[in-house]
Amino acid sequence: MTPREVASRIDAAATAIEAELGTMPDVLASWHPAEGEWCVKEVLAHLVQSERLGFAGRVREILAADEPPLKATPEVPPACGENLEQLLARFREQRATSVELVAGLKPADLERGGIHERVGRLTINDLLHEWVHHDRAHQKQILSNVQAFVWPEMGGAQAFSQ
Repeated sequence: MTPREVASRIDAAATAIEAELGTMPDVLASWHPAEGEWCVKEVLAHLVQSERLGFAGRVREILAADEPPLKATPEVPPACGENLEQLLARFREQRATSVELVAGLKPADLERGGIHERVGRLTINDLLHEWVHHDRAHQKQILSNVQAFVWPEMGGAQAFSQ
């Protein structure tokens, strides 16, 4: 995909995530589907952090230097107690900046790269395509949390989903 196509995809993912979370009650956004699995707020906090440091952050690092060293993204701090509206506002702000960054990339920028401490050389092209994939993996995670949350209340209608 071209940078403009990627920008469109990450913008579309943001719209879908915002639509799902925009009216989500706190009890659902803070709920863990199982021991060790993230609540929706943790997923959103991860998206904000991985975008700021991992995707847009790495693209900026690569554009600023030739083959810079790239650090692994740190673990996301607990976010279940955070305010969902504030988390969503941070996500929206970060994503708007990122869409602009990606849309402005030139074809020559795509093969520029850096050396990630765990996986080796990553190009901007690699990061853009991973970003599209990453967003969708976490969209599915959010939707799965909602499905698991409502499952016990479905009663006999569970038979439609088995």
